[in-house]
Amino acid sequence: MDQQQYNEYIKQVTPVHSTPVNMLWAFLIGGIICTLGQALTNWFMSTGLEKDDASSVMLLCLIGGSILLTGFNLFPGIVKRGGAGALVPITGFANSVVAPAIEYKPEGQVFGIGCKIFTIAGPVILYGVFSSWLFGLVYWFLKYLGIS
Repeated sequence: MDQQQYNEYIKQVTPVHSTPVNMLWAFLIGGIICTLGQALTNWFMSTGLEKDDASSVMLLCLIGGSILLTGFNLFPGIVKRGGAGALVPITGFANSVVAPAIEYKPEGQVFGIGCKIFTIAGPVILYGVFSSWLFGLVYWFLKYLGIS
């Protein structure tokens, strides 16, 4: 295979993406998730829950829904279409925790699920906790000096 044939082959197998269309889908899917979250919050508030409690229950519902959709292998299709619109909200984080657990379940409870469940989400949790600790320390130091 010469260079020209190789380049033609690459053109055939490389997917063609439209950035404006991808952005529209991300906006729509993310908007649907956020609208669903707001609708759930409003519904829980109408049952007598305070706003903070209703928001907490709504988050649990979105996380649970994402876990179920991941378990039934439906979430990857939503992500394929919606991209960051589906991955950025808490639903994407729940998917990133559950997907490796499902994938490595055949390897057993300890070496499969236990070792691989935080493969994707682990670094996010680690650096999130570390950076919040670091910023808290900086804030405390600035407050101690009377700057903040």
